[in-house]
Amino acid sequence: MKKGNTALYAALLGIVIGALLSGIVFRITDTKKFDGNYERWRKLNLILQEVEKNYVDTIDMKGMTDAAVEAALQKLDPHSVYLPPVDLEISETELAGNFEGIGIQFNVPNDTAIVLSVIPGGPSEKAGLMQGDRIIRVDTKDIAGVKTPQDSMVRLMKGPSGSKVKITVSRSGAVIPFDITRGKIPVNSVDAAFMVNDTTGYIRLSKFSRTTYSEFSKASAELLSQGMTRMLFDLRDNSGGYLDQALLLGNEFLPKGAMIVYMEGLHRDRQEFKADGRGTLQDVELSVLIGESSASSSEIFAGAVQDNDRGVIVGRRSFGKGLVQEPLNFTDGSGIRLTVARFYTPSGRCIQKPYSPDYAYDIYERYAHGEMTEADSIKIDRSIEYFTVGGRTVYGGGGIVPDIFVPIDTTKATSFYIKCNKKAMQMRFASLMFDRYRAKLSAIENFDELSSYLESLDLGRRFVDFAAAEGIVAKKGEWELSEAYMMPQLKALVGRYSKLDDEAFYRFYIDIDETIKVALENPGTVAVR
Repeated sequence: MKKGNTALYAALLGIVIGALLSGIVFRITDTKKFDGNYERWRKLNLILQEVEKNYVDTIDMKGMTDAAVEAALQKLDPHSVYLPPVDLEISETELAGNFEGIGIQFNVPNDTAIVLSVIPGGPSEKAGLMQGDRIIRVDTKDIAGVKTPQDSMVRLMKGPSGSKVKITVSRSGAVIPFDITRGKIPVNSVDAAFMVNDTTGYIRLSKFSRTTYSEFSKASAELLSQGMTRMLFDLRDNSGGYLDQALLLGNEFLPKGAMIVYMEGLHRDRQEFKADGRGTLQDVELSVLIGESSASSSEIFAGAVQDNDRGVIVGRRSFGKGLVQEPLNFTDGSGIRLTVARFYTPSGRCIQKPYSPDYAYDIYERYAHGEMTEADSIKIDRSIEYFTVGGRTVYGGGGIVPDIFVPIDTTKATSFYIKCNKKAMQMRFASLMFDRYRAKLSAIENFDELSSYLESLDLGRRFVDFAAAEGIVAKKGEWELSEAYMMPQLKALVGRYSKLDDEAFYRFYIDIDETIKVALENPGTVAVR
């Protein structure tokens, strides 16, 4: 039970419980009548009125109201929520395509925020912050070495455009304060876009924000100019976002008249969304990568591709979030996200997984039941068959079940690897390498040049020595078992400090990405009847 709800129930019962404990029962003489009709919320209003009139202490009406709303919405579904002003602002900022702040990306490998990149043209670049700077203080608050949560660091640095903040950093032993005026910062939804080989392009999308379609269009046009005839579209860990952006992306691949998705609810008539046939990627072979954290708009796109036999879905069953949330915002800055309909794939499958007592822990349940490692363990509702446009049988039950299942690979997780992960050794090592080779790494813009340079640094031997100095010693033969898996990670993390940024990370990481490997080994077209 949430703290807010506890306070509410205590308030409602306080008068009666207090009287019983003292052995004396007082009756409120002006008894309110309730006729059993719940349709107009009369009982809730009556109770709150009596609390306001009779409660022993001063009442926090705002807290009471928020708690009542939260408790009521929890009775509906897991995704109908109340958002106080701060939470609503964060929610809308994440999808807006920009936010207001200082314009940096940072990691916290060892209880200190290290600037990973400075956004070109942003406030921090103009003020003089540099990649590799250690942030030790924001205004007068120390944040280094005091176990400050990363989200707290973000809140301290973000703020409205035009406001000022003092960021104090440590650089090569010198402590330097910077006065920065916050501004509008673009937030990209396309994390990486590059050619995997002569004909295959790769695009990784992190969210469906307001700028997703324009970003995707620019990235795909560039890949087409480089000879792309096949695309790997990576939607893993993409939790969704705006519906219109998913429709626009689906429209890029589907022929005229093909349904992308439809939605329907008790108070919402069925509404269908179809492609207009003007998409620029209709002839591009397509493989869509999904996983257990792919949700909402990601599932709409994947379901449209699968049901129209337009491409191949590779990975693991998606999250299963197919509810239409309608925003209702209030003048005090708060709002609710109310479920008003459900999404259905073109074949009629409901994307939403069933509600259950363990709904919030569904991903953990998948691990426990073996779904992450065995395709036969995937929960599928076989009571009803659905059919793609080409006649293939597909099933419901929540989420999108991939055409090609790729299990989690647990064979490479040696004891040495696990111990290194627990202490974030790879990130800390990457930061150390950047400190030592800052000038060279910061100047590299070409991936082949970067790859050759990292090879020359003998990163494997250095990492083993670095881990040993921290008390993590690889047993005999253990590094040899871990090397093929860990070396691409090390190169990806160190390479991120170059001008290639996230592109370098994903291009190195692709060597150990089993889902991408399987996608490349299989065609991006499906066999239909």
